[in-house]
Amino acid sequence: MNKKFTVVELFAGAGGLALGLEKAGLKTIFLNENNKDAVKTLIKNRPKWDVNNEDIKNVSFKGIKADVVTGGFPCQAFSYAGKKLGFEDTRGTLFFEFSRAVKEIQPKIFIAENVAGLVSHDEGRTLKTILKIFREDLDHYDVEYKVLNSVDFSVPQKRKRIIIVGTKKGIKFNFPKEHNKIITVGEALKNVPKSEGTTYSEKRKRVMELIPPGGCWINLPEKVKKEYMGVSINSGGGKRGMARRISWDEPCLTLTTSPSQKQTERCHPKETRPFTIREYARIQTFPDDWEFEGSISSQYKQIGNAVPVKLAEEIGKEIVKALKKF
Repeated sequence: MNKKFTVVELFAGAGGLALGLEKAGLKTIFLNENNKDAVKTLIKNRPKWDVNNEDIKNVSFKGIKADVVTGGFPCQAFSYAGKKLGFEDTRGTLFFEFSRAVKEIQPKIFIAENVAGLVSHDEGRTLKTILKIFREDLDHYDVEYKVLNSVDFSVPQKRKRIIIVGTKKGIKFNFPKEHNKIITVGEALKNVPKSEGTTYSEKRKRVMELIPPGGCWINLPEKVKKEYMGVSINSGGGKRGMARRISWDEPCLTLTTSPSQKQTERCHPKETRPFTIREYARIQTFPDDWEFEGSISSQYKQIGNAVPVKLAEEIGKEIVKALKKF
């Protein structure tokens, strides 16, 4: 029987990355996560996983042996949706902790993922600094990165992520090849189980009822448009995510941590409501039996922050290939 390659996962969240790697044949031996609800989600679904609920700054990884270290260090500091504070934001320095864990564990490969906005944040200086620190701190690893769009890997969602890969000398990792088929929301939500979800206020619902599938605020009558958008109507940027109703025959826009806020609406194609928890999970390619713990808003947040399972699985397959050849 083939030995399974082992993984330590940091900032594990609700398990999207770990589950995808498991599907690719990797064995997760230790996960660290600070959010109590996400920890409950992990334990509920995988009671045998060794899940540690601790601030990573207080965790020592000395003595832990693993082939792979993975994790999406918190990205709020780098996200376009955030205030773009980067290194001024303490969350923006958690990649230092990721680097420390790699140094202590000495895996053959490490995978760090983050929002695609990291590439252009502060005119590229943030990413340049992160790569510099990885390359200097972990000088016996070759470090490269690529932006992958989840929609290219059988995920029914346009969701770009930067994948930073470090390999020990002599290991050749190839980024996964894009799939030919695009999965639509209609295909993804076929026979989706009924579940809880948030709702719109009556006022918001009246506005959203005027939006056709695939449409957004620009489809509103002029008077409603001005009232709904307020000062945002004259601001720059695409704004196409505002008052957005998804169409059955397209992939979803990037799921956020809340499907009902004005800036991040993801309205159901037919019914005038946000996507439910199970619909959110399907769009992130979680299996229907993966249960989420905590309040409804906490569950949305866990799913919205996750790495899509199918994207993680494709990355996992390439990790396995690279390690088998080493």
